[in-house]
Amino acid sequence: MVPEQLEPLGEAALGDGHAQGTGFDWPRLRALDETAPLRWVNRGFHDMLAAPGPSLFYGAVLALMGWLLTTFYGGATGLALTTGFLLIGPFLAVGLYDISRQLEAGRRPDFTATLSAWRDNLPAIGFYALILMLSLAVWMRVSVVLIALFIPEGVESFGDLLGRLLHTPDAWVFVCVYLAVGALLASFSFAASAVALPLLRDHARADAITAMIVSFQLIRRQPRVMALWAAIIVLAIAAGFITWFAGLVVTVPLIGHATWHAYRDALEFDART
Repeated sequence: MVPEQLEPLGEAALGDGHAQGTGFDWPRLRALDETAPLRWVNRGFHDMLAAPGPSLFYGAVLALMGWLLTTFYGGATGLALTTGFLLIGPFLAVGLYDISRQLEAGRRPDFTATLSAWRDNLPAIGFYALILMLSLAVWMRVSVVLIALFIPEGVESFGDLLGRLLHTPDAWVFVCVYLAVGALLASFSFAASAVALPLLRDHARADAITAMIVSFQLIRRQPRVMALWAAIIVLAIAAGFITWFAGLVVTVPLIGHATWHAYRDALEFDART
């Protein structure tokens, strides 16, 4: 059954049903039921089973990145990188979106093609990657400043940070502030990228700003469904961190594939786009 459609996003976002100058037509937003995120995870799991090698490769890359950052970068900078590198996760998952796209088209995934899937819309995806990198840079600076405020003597590693917090009277204040600021930046990243990169991968005429507007509009109009989806992502990523990044090998491709299905489920385009 096709969910009830709401009005076109373009009319609400910019007063125009067309992204000016690009030839890209705005999608229509479908009304989603609250079980939709579970459906996306289920479909993502089946995509993993259909292409286990390529899927787990991308998960292993992000898991290795996390491990390397933790191992070779110490102090406040290392902590900021370790906790913030997943802000650029949506860009690193473009290959996963392409795997799901190929499976949806009934093709056997071409792993080599997924490695350069971003080239089909290089200007927009490149610009979007820059935005994600800037958000990571902001988080790194904020993280370093917060640690310096609460622990002036500095920290050498994540373990050292935990040890110092156990002997810091205001440790709970630091934890609350650190998590609150991190959650704020992560929320912005999620709102801007909920369906943005799958859209950019799927439509070469779409631009980064248009894709971000579509994502924000989706969050605004489907807050409960997308809040549940965000909670599932947080739990999946947390499971990866708790297992010292090993869990990311599975949870990253699962969320990546599911994100593609979230995009396909939430938006409907005219055939000509």
